[in-house]
Amino acid sequence: MKAGLTGIAVAFQFLTIVPPLLRRPLAPDELGRSVTFFPLVGLLIGLLLLGLHSVLSTIFPDLLTAAILLGIWTLCSGALHFDGLLDTVDGLLGGRDAEDRMRILRDVRVGSFAVAAGGTVLLLKFAAVGSIAAPGALVVAPVAGRWLTSMAVVLFSYARPAGLGRDMKDNAGWPQAAGATAIAVATVGFLAPYVGIAATGATVVLACISAWILVRFTLSRIPGLTGDIYGALCEVGETVCIVTLAANWSV
Repeated sequence: MKAGLTGIAVAFQFLTIVPPLLRRPLAPDELGRSVTFFPLVGLLIGLLLLGLHSVLSTIFPDLLTAAILLGIWTLCSGALHFDGLLDTVDGLLGGRDAEDRMRILRDVRVGSFAVAAGGTVLLLKFAAVGSIAAPGALVVAPVAGRWLTSMAVVLFSYARPAGLGRDMKDNAGWPQAAGATAIAVATVGFLAPYVGIAATGATVVLACISAWILVRFTLSRIPGLTGDIYGALCEVGETVCIVTLAANWSV
């Protein structure tokens, strides 16, 4: 019980702007256990967005509501995943070789590739949030994005020899993958009738395909995943989900 609560605390401490609940260095096994609860973080962010949507949509026009929600959505994680996306695009699309790309991934400066990708993702999310018919999509997308991150931690190799990501990878296994999947399946399964069965199914499939493509491309450019790649996977997963769920499924 205590280990589970610690894992939840670490997940929120690592993935959100919530003030640290554990004011001490995190042990490697605690980082590994936290992987189970990444989708739970997404669930609570999604519920926050859903609640705000129900209030804001009665006050503001749809586009203004979408802009506010997107800002809060990004703020909840301290733009952690968005920053990972920017670094990932610059790193994977630049560099002469794997070593050079790894160096670029660590570079805090933002290049033109990153600006273009980040702007596109924000525009897609903004347009999708402003046009969704089923607000439950605001819960599905954050959950699915963080579930993809959990699975990536467990399933694929890590590129760096040390660091928080290394500790997390080395201490997360199939129990964490199973726990994260259980949380994601329960959430998405509950919301599917409200969001649309066909839309939900297509969303999951497309999000998984998109994540797989990103992982395969990453592994063709560098020897494994990094923390930035984990963030990019979450951001791409969220974007694919919210865009898919905004589609007109009555056609």
